[in-house]
Amino acid sequence: MKSVEGKTILIIGGGLLQVPIIQTAKTMRLHTVVADMNPASIGFQIADEAIVMSTKDVEGMVRESKKFAQNTQIHGVITAGTDASMTVAAVASALQLPGIRFVDAEAASNKVKMRQRLKEFGMPIPRFAPVWSLQDAKDALDSLTFPLVMKPADNMGARGVIKVNNKDDLPTAFRHAKRFCPTGELILEEYMEGPELSVDALAFQGQIRMTGIADRIIEREPYFIEVGHNMPSAMSKEVLDEVERVMAGGMRALGIHLGAGKGDIKVTKEGVKIGEIAARLSGGFMSAFTYPLSTGVNLNRAALLISLGETPDNLDPVLSRVSIERSLLSKPGKLVSIGGVEETKKIDGVSEVFIQSKPGDIIKEPTNNIDKSGHVIIVADNLKDADLVFEKVKKSIRFEVDEQFSVTEKEINDQARIRFGKDICWVCKQCDGSNCASGIPGMGGVGRMETFHDNSAALSEYSIVPGYIRDHVFPEIQTQFLGYDLKTPIMAAPMTGVGTNMNFVMTDADYANMVVRSFVQNGSLAWLGDGASPEKYKIMLEALKKSSGKGILICKPREDESMLVDRFQQAESDGVFALGMDIDAVNFKTMVQKNLSSITRPLERLIKLKEKTKLPFVLKGIMNPEDAKLAYEGGFSAIVVSNHGGRVLDGMPGTARVLPKIAEVVKGKIPLLVDGGIRSGMDVFKMIALGADAVLLGRPVAISLVGGEDAGVRFLLQKYSEELKQSMSVTGAKTLVDIKRTMLLHKLHG
Repeated sequence: MKSVEGKTILIIGGGLLQVPIIQTAKTMRLHTVVADMNPASIGFQIADEAIVMSTKDVEGMVRESKKFAQNTQIHGVITAGTDASMTVAAVASALQLPGIRFVDAEAASNKVKMRQRLKEFGMPIPRFAPVWSLQDAKDALDSLTFPLVMKPADNMGARGVIKVNNKDDLPTAFRHAKRFCPTGELILEEYMEGPELSVDALAFQGQIRMTGIADRIIEREPYFIEVGHNMPSAMSKEVLDEVERVMAGGMRALGIHLGAGKGDIKVTKEGVKIGEIAARLSGGFMSAFTYPLSTGVNLNRAALLISLGETPDNLDPVLSRVSIERSLLSKPGKLVSIGGVEETKKIDGVSEVFIQSKPGDIIKEPTNNIDKSGHVIIVADNLKDADLVFEKVKKSIRFEVDEQFSVTEKEINDQARIRFGKDICWVCKQCDGSNCASGIPGMGGVGRMETFHDNSAALSEYSIVPGYIRDHVFPEIQTQFLGYDLKTPIMAAPMTGVGTNMNFVMTDADYANMVVRSFVQNGSLAWLGDGASPEKYKIMLEALKKSSGKGILICKPREDESMLVDRFQQAESDGVFALGMDIDAVNFKTMVQKNLSSITRPLERLIKLKEKTKLPFVLKGIMNPEDAKLAYEGGFSAIVVSNHGGRVLDGMPGTARVLPKIAEVVKGKIPLLVDGGIRSGMDVFKMIALGADAVLLGRPVAISLVGGEDAGVRFLLQKYSEELKQSMSVTGAKTLVDIKRTMLLHKLHG
């Protein structure tokens, strides 16, 4: 090999992923010229010279490189970790430097052209169709079979890539992919089930040399987020041999005969197939970090030599270790601070820590491989040890966020819609039972959903009457429930059956833990139901126990009183705040399906049950003044006016219709709560004006939690609380007790 010292190398891209190849070029004593559109690019800080130009502007880069070459000869051009291979090919052609044809670089960059070329050469790929419009996507269904993947034809880092499980998902997937598509051209292809590998290879002197195969860790469907990779791959030799054969065939088909190739290869039950092949070294910290740490081979040096027209040397591994990359993911929200970075760097086995987010950034749920807060590179003797090091890293790195900035209502609803699926909940703009995707099981109501619908209809018949000629007020919405301080009069209604009713979007334990934790963090309380399944109460009690008992367990009116007593005693032992029974869950459909009997009881028997515990005891399901009066006379701690969200019997009145008469009987004597159809802070105001002391939310909480988790719940509570304050402000109510029936107008009766 001739000496390359003093030769000039043009490196396209000056970002974080190009820094290693710039540094390697410097160690080879090459004269480094870095081109990037960002004047503050990190690559410019270490390069000898800079060209300010977009890496995607092919004509502009050719023009600027020619201008530069008039004074200083350029001996090679290269990129790494970014899709600039078309620019590299164009510059190489213009300056007569080593490289591949522009048409081949284009085929390795545009996913439609790539698929067409690979198909022409008979390479194993999924069936696909080019897509410019939603109608194109629908037409493609004649030849494609679900599940599918929609992606931009001209982007990288999984930007805009989304799984499509059925025809109903197509419009949402199309809109998502289009957002990340510079040219507007998309590709729809059949989803390849199976593990995915990242492959690096070098092409020179008629040969293709594999230089690293890693197992990718892909999560978070319907998106494809790579949360890490393991080098080397743990696949069998037979599989890896086939991967190498397919990768080499794909590179030849695409004309990558000189330089680097990066492949995403799938191992399916039909065999090894090509996901994508790019004409560059890999990003994702593989070629520059995990492969060198695993093997001792400097791939960047080899690629630089090829770009200069030289033969690479020292490609045989001298080490045999395991190196892994793992993503560092902050919770969504406004990033307040990052802690533990220096301590993390000192952990044995940690090679590098990269932090990409900074305090003040708004962190979103990642939908591609760019939306991450950082990365860590780890090296160890085996994968088990490497994973143990990462466990230490997760405990050491601390991202503190303010979650209220993390989500919007649209994002929550869109995500919930995807997770629920088309057969469970459409997350309608107006959740009132008039257009439900499901009944019971599901998120809807029974029968024709008249009861569910009337909950909202009854509230909609009232208007809020403002009054402005008065002293200005600053509304205060804090209150108490059974001596517990609440920042808002809004609590979570008991909802269970995540599997049965919510398409297994998460486990019952995850849902219970999240809703209890979120409401406590936001100054309120969550109520949990014991569910139809006999043992589910244990999950609920465990969630309440984790939050120091700050929540309420509501039990079904089971005929077997020994089961109820077991629940009471365990709740008392666990320090739960209060207990109760939803006395309206008689012949509840999911209990009937499980052959579990629930019954009504006279007051005397209810009192005897209440006396089995020292905890406050609430009766939920009151729908008439007589039951309310009996509950008060029986010494119960509180009552909830509820028709079970329309999930017990069709044809019942909305709760806002019966609440005023019930309030006339017990208001001020016993805490009076209500649920049913509450979809805004204005609705909360109306319920309080009609006589309630506080309210419970059911479906809105479930949708917010499924669509936004903790941040979704916080968003919901803040939104409703702010709307409640606005309602109080325009009516002159300074505190909740100042909210009066006279502040409402019934549209039919005045």
